[in-house]
Amino acid sequence: MKYLLDRTDEQILVELKANARMSHAELSAKVNLSRNAVRVRIERLEREGFIKGYTIVTGDGSSQHVTTALIFVYRHDRMRGGDVIQALRKIPEVVACDVMTGDFDLLVRVESPEADRIRQIWQQIAEMPGVRDTLTAFALSSVIRK
Repeated sequence: MKYLLDRTDEQILVELKANARMSHAELSAKVNLSRNAVRVRIERLEREGFIKGYTIVTGDGSSQHVTTALIFVYRHDRMRGGDVIQALRKIPEVVACDVMTGDFDLLVRVESPEADRIRQIWQQIAEMPGVRDTLTAFALSSVIRK
């Protein structure tokens, strides 16, 4: 049986994406759980494949520019398009995917230090079975970031 994420799991993933070095104690304060409960949830998220690994990013200490793209995805069938979402979960540069109402079906946020990598991801998404069309916009700057 596939494990479904609840709001707390999603919040844990958001916090770890922002700072994977965060201690269980610090994370527990942010999600209002005990340290042990956070540890158990992280272990389950790893076991279920929601956390596939941890990465070390090295550099000279200066901040690295990240290009952000928003890819609007139109699926062939909204009701049976879960395979597209599952495929998007496997792309590490996909930092968010929202199911939308209105003209398009999914809003995918992609972040990469390399603009060419965003082009590759766009092509990968456009070629996925179940994707009818895409539209890509690049974010020039983020004016509110929490």
